[in-house]
Amino acid sequence: MKNIEFSCDYFELFGIPVSYEIDLALLERRYQELQLKFHPDRHMRSTPQEQLLAVQYVSLINQAYTELKSTLSRARYLLSLQDKNYLNDSYTLHDPAFLMEQIEFRDELAEVSKTTNSCVARAELNQRVEERYEETKNTFKNYFNQHNFEVAAETLAKMQFLDKFLTELTQLNEELENFN
Repeated sequence: MKNIEFSCDYFELFGIPVSYEIDLALLERRYQELQLKFHPDRHMRSTPQEQLLAVQYVSLINQAYTELKSTLSRARYLLSLQDKNYLNDSYTLHDPAFLMEQIEFRDELAEVSKTTNSCVARAELNQRVEERYEETKNTFKNYFNQHNFEVAAETLAKMQFLDKFLTELTQLNEELENFN
């Protein structure tokens, strides 16, 4: 329990390069190794303080794993590692074309939701939004790699819009499947 480091970043914790693109299999393997090494059950005979440290460290490991596993959370975390606060709560997206596209997606979703057999239309909409999301993730990666963190933050805001829309579309699909 002596080599526990709470101040390292999540990438350092797992021994992987700081990057938007990560090897998810390596992340999973390192996660399992850390879980095995520091799981509180392995420290049942340790002092109460060491047991508490093990619980806290495993909690950090779980949080780090969850953040790095998700592309959206990873992007947010990468920007949080930068010196400037690009992720303040008052951030407003200023891309009229993107915002119009979101309105069109929402209008289309409202329309396909009203039809009785909207499965194909919802699937097509989902595919288009997924493709747009992939493009946006690639854009984030490029701007982040170029150290253009301000534009990367704007792109992250777009990723959040698209992720939320896809989540809502998935929920609608599940509700409609359960209804039928």
